[in-house]
Amino acid sequence: MTITDEDCLTETLKFNESFAAAFASRPAREVTPDATLLATLRRNRLGGDTPSVRLPQGQDRVVAGGVKVRAFVPDHVDGVYLHIHGGGWAFGSADGQDQKLWRLAEQARLTVVSVEYRLAPEHPFPAGLDDCEAAARWLVDHASVEFGTQRLLIGGESAGAHLTVATLLRLRDRHGVTGAFRAAHLLFGPYDLSMTPSQRLFGSRQLLSNTDTLRRTYELFTPGMGAEQRRAPEVSPLFADLTGLPPARIVVGTEDPLRDDSLFLAARWQAAGAPVQLGVVAGAMHGFTLFPLTITERELRRERDFLSTAGR
Repeated sequence: MTITDEDCLTETLKFNESFAAAFASRPAREVTPDATLLATLRRNRLGGDTPSVRLPQGQDRVVAGGVKVRAFVPDHVDGVYLHIHGGGWAFGSADGQDQKLWRLAEQARLTVVSVEYRLAPEHPFPAGLDDCEAAARWLVDHASVEFGTQRLLIGGESAGAHLTVATLLRLRDRHGVTGAFRAAHLLFGPYDLSMTPSQRLFGSRQLLSNTDTLRRTYELFTPGMGAEQRRAPEVSPLFADLTGLPPARIVVGTEDPLRDDSLFLAARWQAAGAPVQLGVVAGAMHGFTLFPLTITERELRRERDFLSTAGR
């Protein structure tokens, strides 16, 4: 484990304090938002109150199984990155990070394909995972013809990181596909939906995510399941056999309730035989890459460097 960015700790913790104070002043939301509020929240940028910027470089497509994706194709393509967005399986969209994804596409020379997977609570588990699996299988079969390369990478943030691991496991277990995706990039994901110690002990601090919000999110995503059912490997990949998975870069902040998820997953991933880079960002809260911080710029640069070189 490498703890990074300790030189930024003062700035990072100050931001955390201001974020928590601003969040506490907002009116409380219903446990399950009504349709109007849900639609409004989904239009807004994750972590913010304004709509996302939609760039003309994004190409909306429909691939196998009717799954929608959004592709960013730079002039020079050395690989394809299947991106799975975060948002607690209930928010976020394929066009919610156009600026970030287009910058990554250009700088890392990657076609970036972001999945518009179905969201809970209207479409609970496993609907969103089904869509990610279909998009991944489409790339395995068609990336060479569509984008001129078979160098495939996969990754995502938060719920997207969870779906990334679950997708790799489905490719292996359902289709016998291993090695097609040459690396995985996993940012602050939940890998144990029955709740790791850091999730259960985090408490009520309003740092984008906390013990209560995680619990409610799991109830929306996996309605009717108890903790024991959520430990099933297809729901919580921390309990899965991880053999045959590709090299990974796993990142989390020290002030994230999902900290243990990344630490435990990294240990199990490496024990299963694949190389792992584990980065723990000093003072960072959940979803820190959504915000204009020094640690965000550094992390996006590290992500770009990993994806530029992985699987060559």
